Amino acid sequence: MIEGAIWRRWVFFYIPLALFLIFLLFPFYWMLITTFRPDGELYRPWRAANYTPFWTWNPTLDHIKYLFRETMFATWLWNTMFIATASTIISLICGVLAGYALARLNFPFAGSLGTGIFITYLVPQTLLFIPLSEIIRNYKLGDTPWSLILTYPTFLIPFCTWLMMGYFKAVPKELEECARIDGASRWQAMLYIIIPVAIPGILSAGIFAFTLSWNEFIYALVFLSSPEQKTVPVGVVSELIRGDVFFWGPLMAGALLGSIPVAIAYSFFVEHYVSGLTGSVKG
Repeated sequence: MIEGAIWRRWVFFYIPLALFLIFLLFPFYWMLITTFRPDGELYRPWRAANYTPFWTWNPTLDHIKYLFRETMFATWLWNTMFIATASTIISLICGVLAGYALARLNFPFAGSLGTGIFITYLVPQTLLFIPLSEIIRNYKLGDTPWSLILTYPTFLIPFCTWLMMGYFKAVPKELEECARIDGASRWQAMLYIIIPVAIPGILSAGIFAFTLSWNEFIYALVFLSSPEQKTVPVGVVSELIRGDVFFWGPLMAGALLGSIPVAIAYSFFVEHYVSGLTGSVKG
């Protein structure tokens, strides 16, 4: 019986999990290998003698050096970090306040308003950037970081509001009621009681907002034109793909280095992230 349980565990859990991880992580492994593979191996035919497509015996840093010496990759990183951080802070402030109001305050059409806010998140960005570009042009914000800092919240705030609304509903109302009985105002109860309890949900929404801002492409492509103003997704694609020529080494190096900040954010807050998604609240 024990042998049968072990056999079923391997067949229905370990082996499928291993295959899924290989399928999920292989693009990142290929990106890593391509980053350190010299050009002589990158463009060598697969049938060439002694060619190892999944490994390199001559790693090089030439592609990373090319990024920082021949392109404005460091500037793109700074632009992306600044835009993503500012957009995330704005979206979190608005999302937390709106989510709390929709979850805790009793006013007419609160449920319908919450649903409507989430529906706006589902509107494709390819439709929104047309009216937004007109607004950006009228306020003369084109080709500046503020064009993205003010447009990213249009899809970040609805998502943060919807996520925080669900999390605030999971927080017991008794915590707030006890604070109100002890003389605290609603603002004080929210600031000192509810928000500290909701930190996992806030971090979860913040990670999502930061990731969406960091990886956003359409708005950054439309609103930014100068090379020194571009973000990492747009800069890497526009400067390292010239016609039908792909600079695969620098492209993969840019993708690898551009994904590190998001990976660090997830690794530091993974426990809060998971608890925020599940809506768990410790008593």
